[in-house]
Amino acid sequence: MIALARPALRGAGWNGSDPALVVLGARQRLYCLQDDWITGQWPVSTGAAGFGCQADSGCTPTGLHRIGACIGAGAQAGTVFKSRRPTGQIVADTESPVGDFITTRILWLEGLEEGHNRGPGVDTRDRYIYIHGTPHAQNLGQPVSAGCIRMSDSDVQVLFDRVAVGTLVLILPA
Repeated sequence: MIALARPALRGAGWNGSDPALVVLGARQRLYCLQDDWITGQWPVSTGAAGFGCQADSGCTPTGLHRIGACIGAGAQAGTVFKSRRPTGQIVADTESPVGDFITTRILWLEGLEEGHNRGPGVDTRDRYIYIHGTPHAQNLGQPVSAGCIRMSDSDVQVLFDRVAVGTLVLILPA
């Protein structure tokens, strides 16, 4: 599937030397590509409701995206965010907290495909879809999120330092 992702990314303007991200839903993994190599891969959790772009569906959107905002630089691991702002609460993954926490870092996604993941009723940004940290690392590798792409706090910190606003992200259900 990674081989199939490269032409789609190149068609969206990826030059190969900048990082690009690919999420493979069937594998519940996120891959970082650069210079035609996989330079990182991490377990993730996608939407418990599956894949789709409809607003209020709880699904993880598919297709080409870009990172529209990088939020949380310098925040302590486990920092809880509400409406993209730190609350002052810190949650450790050893606590097994109850709730759908957004922690550590946020990569806010924007859809690039008009009518599919961009525009009225399907807009990824308007749906507040992120790649973000979670204290529920034990659930990674399983589709359990409310539509976002969850990563462990330590993994999202590493990824955050590799990407920037404008980094391309391809989300495939397969």
